[in-house]
Amino acid sequence: MIILALIRISRGQAEGHPSMAQLSGIRNLFGVCVYSFMCQHSLPSLVTPISKKRHVNKLVLLDYVLILAFYSLLSFTAIYCFRNSTLMDMYTLNFTNCDVVSLAFIRYFLGLFPVFTISTNFPIIAVTLRNNWKTLFHREGGTYPWLVDRIVFPAITLVPPVLVAFCTHDLESLVGITGAYAGNGIQYLIPACLAYCSRKDTQLVFGSGTVNKHLSPFRHTFWIVFVLIWGFSCFVFVTANIVLSEAKL
Repeated sequence: MIILALIRISRGQAEGHPSMAQLSGIRNLFGVCVYSFMCQHSLPSLVTPISKKRHVNKLVLLDYVLILAFYSLLSFTAIYCFRNSTLMDMYTLNFTNCDVVSLAFIRYFLGLFPVFTISTNFPIIAVTLRNNWKTLFHREGGTYPWLVDRIVFPAITLVPPVLVAFCTHDLESLVGITGAYAGNGIQYLIPACLAYCSRKDTQLVFGSGTVNKHLSPFRHTFWIVFVLIWGFSCFVFVTANIVLSEAKL
């Protein structure tokens, strides 16, 4: 998509004329930022195979720099390539037009790309969520009835996303809501609390004099407080965005 957008721009077919800044978009920016931070999900698979972790901090930093570079390149080529009024929330759908991409295979592939990713990820995520439900309501020494195990847990896992898919087509609002609420807890609140509690537990187990050679440069408690404040800010701004958008309607 980046290459196709650059080709279109280089041929003088670019339609985008973005403004320098649009303050009204800040409200939804927070939710989108939280959602885009899902790139951190790949970090465990990146760090685990590394046997000698002497330079792991530099590798993680390089990984984030590359992610930021691709995000920036994808975003800037999009806003200059397509007109703001016609730029669709599902970015791949902008390339299904014959005027943008002449090769039919590429048009169909990019148009169906979200279907491919969701079809492969959704079953895995659904099974994981179902198992989490079972663990959450697990009773020591007890087993679930067949109806609960085979019907109730799969139903409470599958029904909500299916209903959301049928009820809304506004991806911008959907990304903002999921990012600011569910993503907020998963990516900011829970990790910050885990980091704080694990550091306290480590001091009790190993003593305060123990030196961790893989110590994070963000080890100060200030960064935990900063993450919590940032998460709360995302929550407030996206909530304000939803309320103000509904008020206009």
